[in-house]
Amino acid sequence: MRLFLGIPLNDSVLAELTRLTARLRPTIADLRWSAPESWHITLQFLGNTTGDQYGCLIARLVELQCPPVPVQLDGVGIFDRAGVFYAGVEVTPQLVALQQRVMAATAACGFEPESRPYHPHITLARAKAASLRELRSLLSGIWSQPKFPRFTTREFLLYESHLSSSGSTYEIRHRFPLSATG
Repeated sequence: MRLFLGIPLNDSVLAELTRLTARLRPTIADLRWSAPESWHITLQFLGNTTGDQYGCLIARLVELQCPPVPVQLDGVGIFDRAGVFYAGVEVTPQLVALQQRVMAATAACGFEPESRPYHPHITLARAKAASLRELRSLLSGIWSQPKFPRFTTREFLLYESHLSSSGSTYEIRHRFPLSATG
C-alpha cells in the first residue's frame, strides 16, 4: 500500500478552487490538472507500507489528541523545480502542531519524519516537461490572488494512492476525528 495522511477540504473551498481552475484550464493546454476529488492538504507522505505498519498506524493515530484546526488558503503559486501550480495554505501554529503530532505518531511505526520545513499546499496542476514557462505565464496572468473561505477541519484522513498512467487516484482508508478536548 502506498499511503499518506491529509486534511480533506470543505465544500466552500472545493467550490472556489473548482471555479478558479475552470477559469484557468483553457489558458494553457499543456498542463495536467488535478481532479477535485484528489485535492487535499498533505500532513505526511508515508509511501509503501507493510501490513504490520498499517496496523501500527491505525492504533497510533486513533490515540492522537488534537483539537480541530482552522485552515486558511493563502493564494496560488508555483514550485518551479517540481513544475507544480498550487494553492498555498497558511502555516499556523495549530496546523504545525497537528502535523508534528502526526509525524510523532507515525515515527513509532517506522516512518521517517520529513526533514524539510512544512509547506502545506493543494496541488492544482503539474507541468509537462516543456511547459514550465507556460506555468509561469499562468501565474503572471492572475491579476489578483483568489480569496478563499476559512474552514475548520475536524478530521484528518489516511489515504491510499493508486498510481496509473492517467494519474493518481486516492482511496480513503481511515478517518481520524480531531477532538475539542485534545
